[in-house]
Amino acid sequence: MNGFTLLFLAVLLLGTVLQWWLAQRQINAVTAHQHHVPEAFSDKISLAEHQKAAVYTRAKTQMGQWLLLLEVGLLLLWTLGGLLDGLDQAWRSLAWSPLWTGVAVMLSLLLIGSLIDLPVAYYRTFVIENRFGFNRSTRTLFFTDALKSLGLSLVIGVPLLTLVLWLMNSMGAWWWLWVWGVWLGFTGLMLWAFPTFIEPLFNSFTPLAHEALRTRIEQLLTRNGFSSEGIFVMDGSRRSGHGNAYFTGFGKHKRIVFYDTLINDLSPAEVEAVLAHEIGHFKHKHVQKRLLSMMLFSLAGLALLAWLMGQAWFYQGLGVSQPSTYMALLLFMLVSPVFSLFLSPLLAGLSRRHEFEADAFAAAQSNPQLLSQALVKMYKENAATLTPDPLYSAFYDSHPPAPVRVAQLGNLT
Repeated sequence: MNGFTLLFLAVLLLGTVLQWWLAQRQINAVTAHQHHVPEAFSDKISLAEHQKAAVYTRAKTQMGQWLLLLEVGLLLLWTLGGLLDGLDQAWRSLAWSPLWTGVAVMLSLLLIGSLIDLPVAYYRTFVIENRFGFNRSTRTLFFTDALKSLGLSLVIGVPLLTLVLWLMNSMGAWWWLWVWGVWLGFTGLMLWAFPTFIEPLFNSFTPLAHEALRTRIEQLLTRNGFSSEGIFVMDGSRRSGHGNAYFTGFGKHKRIVFYDTLINDLSPAEVEAVLAHEIGHFKHKHVQKRLLSMMLFSLAGLALLAWLMGQAWFYQGLGVSQPSTYMALLLFMLVSPVFSLFLSPLLAGLSRRHEFEADAFAAAQSNPQLLSQALVKMYKENAATLTPDPLYSAFYDSHPPAPVRVAQLGNLT
């Protein structure tokens, strides 16, 4: 057992214990507060709704704990358990070129992972979401979505993977800069193609028909110099009772999308306040900042991978007997989340800061009470807990806890 194996196991153990402990804190927090609605919400959310959110949060968190153990077990089997090395040797026995052997190994891992994920997703949809009245999907729709997702992964992923492995094998010591350029181009392509070609494969998008609401939204967009390709309503209720709103696309190809469940739950003024929040993200250039961060992280990651590819201890320490470019890439993809986990509080904290900035922008566009009302309705309809554990929230949550966010909006009134 080399030193890297010991480091990997130590960091994996630390991360696993930390995540389990934080999850248990979350479970304990929502359980301890489930019998009393926080005072700030007592006139808006009933005790029964508050208790439903507590039980729902507890069920999801407990499932997450067991999934964590499953993921850790699978990671150890793939690496130190020798399954990845065995898969590699099986494909090598066919004596294909290194490029196509690498493609075959990585696609095999993708397919096996998809088969493992399928029952987990099925349980989440038809047991947990069903239990709390959120699931609207049928089994036919569920499996059709799974096949579409797998098909898209193959159609998009195989050419991209082949190109990346070819660059890694052919471009010498600076291959990682070439791959980085390809990754940036692919990301830009997906920002354009996702709303136009991919999303419509799964959902229907119809232009917003509510004339009064559309007028309010268009006036808001005009006031802020914001252009989009249109305002659409998505049939989110076809699969789930959860509501949401979002922007998709980039540059001149942005679309505004509302779940039909959200349109039904909120008043036009509240919908406008939610949209003002989303525009706030663009006004503060949060999207550009996140893209820039992603570009820098991916560049640093590829540079690190280029160095690790030449280190025998990297392969040996993770149970691989024959070094190769594709095995280096696979191992890096498998184990980098183990080490990057500890960046989660920093990234979550930055995201929460962006949410506060977007809230402040929305408050300046309309009465902040409207956004507060909309958020409370969304918390209620989505059964979001009002009493998360502070440490759990600080580590994971991309949005501020409900009491903190609503109180901050109250200060802006």
